[in-house]
Amino acid sequence: MGGARIISANTGTVAELVIGGKPGWTAIGKWPVAGPAQASPLGLAGDETGDTANHGGRDQALYAYAREDLDFWTERLGRELRDGQFGENLTTAGLDVTGALLGEIWRLGGSVLVQVTAPRIPCVTFQSWLDEPQWVRRFAAAGRPGAYLRVLQPGTVAAGDQAEVVSRPAEAVTIAESMAAYYGDQELMRRVLRVPGRGEKWDTIGAGVLARAPR
Repeated sequence: MGGARIISANTGTVAELVIGGKPGWTAIGKWPVAGPAQASPLGLAGDETGDTANHGGRDQALYAYAREDLDFWTERLGRELRDGQFGENLTTAGLDVTGALLGEIWRLGGSVLVQVTAPRIPCVTFQSWLDEPQWVRRFAAAGRPGAYLRVLQPGTVAAGDQAEVVSRPAEAVTIAESMAAYYGDQELMRRVLRVPGRGEKWDTIGAGVLARAPR
């Protein structure tokens, strides 16, 4: 993973946004911070969460998205996408976020340890924020969801910090595959449920997916 690094640490505050045609509140709008940011088990210092039922918490303390995937969308949407545009706390470069394994652990900078717990599942707030038609469907179909992270060892993170994969679980399920499991792939879901370190929500989500009639 030589050269893998954080190119931006991003935070945001709760603000009003028209979501699905109705007034709502969200902290999806995030912008790069100057200097180091403290990463704790509940997220980056100064970062807020609007929808606490679906975002934030220890299993989703941080959200990482690759600059390479932002560039992928820049080409397809025909618009510039700045670091933090997708609401990510960490914009990375040289790190295969889509190919990251559920349960794998990264070292960020000299001391911060984080664990990959889940993919980002697109919602109407994300679609309203970007103001792109059919965005939920398009984002899901692309299979580049980014990764939610659990903070195992707190510390500071900053632009320029190196990012390194330090361990991977024996049960290999990538972030992209876990997204397919969420959307109904039962075989992948069975594998997800064997991964140590996965987010706690997987147990409930998995039970629902496996209860459906096979496709």
